[in-house]
Amino acid sequence: MSVAIAVAVDKHNFMKNAIYIHLPAGKRLVWYLAAEEYFAKRIHTLRQGYGKGSGEVLFTWIVPPTVIFGRHQVMANEVNIDYCTTHGIAMYRRKSGGGCVYADEGNLMVSYISTSPHSEQVFQSYLDRMSDCLQQLGYDAVKSTHNDIMVGEHKVSGNACYALSNATIVHGTLLYDVDFDTLQHAITPSREKLAKHGVESVRQRVMNLKNIANRVNFESTQVLARKIEEFWCNQTYLPTENDLIEIGKIEEEYLNPAFIQSR
Repeated sequence: MSVAIAVAVDKHNFMKNAIYIHLPAGKRLVWYLAAEEYFAKRIHTLRQGYGKGSGEVLFTWIVPPTVIFGRHQVMANEVNIDYCTTHGIAMYRRKSGGGCVYADEGNLMVSYISTSPHSEQVFQSYLDRMSDCLQQLGYDAVKSTHNDIMVGEHKVSGNACYALSNATIVHGTLLYDVDFDTLQHAITPSREKLAKHGVESVRQRVMNLKNIANRVNFESTQVLARKIEEFWCNQTYLPTENDLIEIGKIEEEYLNPAFIQSR
């Protein structure tokens, strides 16, 4: 199913047709990025057992404190390396573009894979649909021109995407109960980047969904994850032992110091 068709039909009926992949908890952040690659390369095979409407895969994940920066970013310019090293915060590079992200147990990470190779269409459709998902959960969420999702003047979700030859991968954050004190020490965006967004600090620009007044509060980030699954998915897949082994092989690419420090 193409993204163009997805936009044209009733989105509430269209959204709930993705396959949800139940991945093990407790892995490194880059293990889940490796899982994105693995399932993106196999999405056409995976969907064969789920019918014509299953051209999408989604999974959510939660990790300990970690900084992940974009493919083209200079690590030293974006990350407070000394602070992260001292406080045991892992630091990795991803293969997609976009800015530096801090993740912890209060940040729900979302991975979405589409069979469409038209990455910009897929990306914008994902942002629209995730905004709609949050609206149905009670948040006044809209996408911004910077590929974020906003509630009022505050960012509650950052997102990036990249295309493979046969699929598009989108990954994003949902800030539910993030430790913003640690966040603002761990990442160091330039003054120019902050000015672009009209703010003076990282902390000024972001807000946890948990702290938005007059909205439903979930017991935990895990409960929010289940709500996301219910909204997007009507089918599930449990990875095989071979799936997990192959994902581990891809993870090694992300753990290579030469890749992490490549710029």
